[in-house]
Amino acid sequence: MDETPKGRLLVVDDEKIAVENLEYILKRDGHEVTAVTSGASALKLLQEREFDVVLTDLRMEKVDGMGLLECCRERHPDTEVILVTGFATLESAVEAMKRGAFHYIAKPFRLDEVRKLTGQALEKIRLKRENRHLREEIARYQGEERIVTQDGGMLKLLEFTRQVAPTDCNCLIVGESGVGKEMFARELHARSGRTGPFVGVNCGAFQESLLENELFGHARGAFTGAGSDRKGVIEAARGGTLFLDEITEMSPAMQVKFLRVIQEREVRRLGDTTAIAVDLRFVGATNRNLQEEVAQGRFRKDLFFRLNVAQLAIPPLAERKGDIPLLAHHFLRQFAQRFGKEVVDIDPEVMAVLSGYGYPGNVRELRNIIERGVVVSTGQTLQMAHLPDDLREMEIMTIRRSEGRLPTLDEREREYVQWVFRNEAHGNQTLAAQILGIDRVSLWRKLKKYSAVESTEEP
Repeated sequence: MDETPKGRLLVVDDEKIAVENLEYILKRDGHEVTAVTSGASALKLLQEREFDVVLTDLRMEKVDGMGLLECCRERHPDTEVILVTGFATLESAVEAMKRGAFHYIAKPFRLDEVRKLTGQALEKIRLKRENRHLREEIARYQGEERIVTQDGGMLKLLEFTRQVAPTDCNCLIVGESGVGKEMFARELHARSGRTGPFVGVNCGAFQESLLENELFGHARGAFTGAGSDRKGVIEAARGGTLFLDEITEMSPAMQVKFLRVIQEREVRRLGDTTAIAVDLRFVGATNRNLQEEVAQGRFRKDLFFRLNVAQLAIPPLAERKGDIPLLAHHFLRQFAQRFGKEVVDIDPEVMAVLSGYGYPGNVRELRNIIERGVVVSTGQTLQMAHLPDDLREMEIMTIRRSEGRLPTLDEREREYVQWVFRNEAHGNQTLAAQILGIDRVSLWRKLKKYSAVESTEEP
């Protein structure tokens, strides 16, 4: 199946035969092609409408290829220009690239080379437009702590969250560490209509006695050093939402005390007999299987039922790969502003690595990767050099087959030779042979073996 992007192309050459050949082969590839035989005609078309790619001869009367390139840069910055000439010099090539040409082809050229370059130019345009769309999408989240997603399953979960929020029922949020459980808890609170605060506590961060004091507070003289009354987080969250992360870290005794608070809607400070009424919503979170914890007797069944009125199960990032580009750009913008950096884009090669990674640390790990990249970046684009060493090495791991086996040496060679030929040499066999350190005939034989060239005639 041909995955080459299709586009609107403008072919310009004062040689009629050259124009007709290019028009025929590019139309056969499925592109919408407009062909003209003068620079002046092309300039008129460019002033009227936009094309994705312009393939133009360099030397033409009145309006030459450089003139068309300048017009595209001024009027259609997304348009990519491929210059073609029979008078190729190093100076003209350098000048063309400086002015923003996508590539430079010398006559006589191979039609296969033009087709490949056209496909690469269209892919670059697709990525630019996708990045622009992502930047526009994340702009909606600017200044807000919101859940960033375009995944269908996550959007349904978010809609369910917003339906549950006004009902004021207790909720349980489950999912791996780093998936964003607290973000969903905050979304519940923000949509609940409650006027009190959102208060969060990590139950795994305290020893049992300290957790009890953190939750319930204490009265003056309750224990040595208690010189004054102190509110606990349960009391502090009155009128709002209390978020209990890692709730399975509560001891059985603490679970009994907390269950009483949920049932009675009142709390007593340590060392005090006075009950204080509390009106608040309870949201628990865990990265464990709570049903299994209940079955093993490590978590009270009645407490589980009290909290599990509505359950939000957040999938890991690896199961919603489509969110990775959106989240990456969201974090990029966030940290660029925080650190005063000019980085505004992510190199496609970097995005390919980010999209192929498994993220055992989920969204939190992606956030840390982008933060680190922004910190060490020096330009406007996040590059491979800005990624952690171990993540850059993930490129090696992406050659594993879907069934899990490692590739053979022959398969590895085929992938590497084809990659160099298509991506580094842009279909130029002489350049590819130089990069690979072999002669051109040896390269031709390998390409023929791997079906990477159409011609069967040995060079």
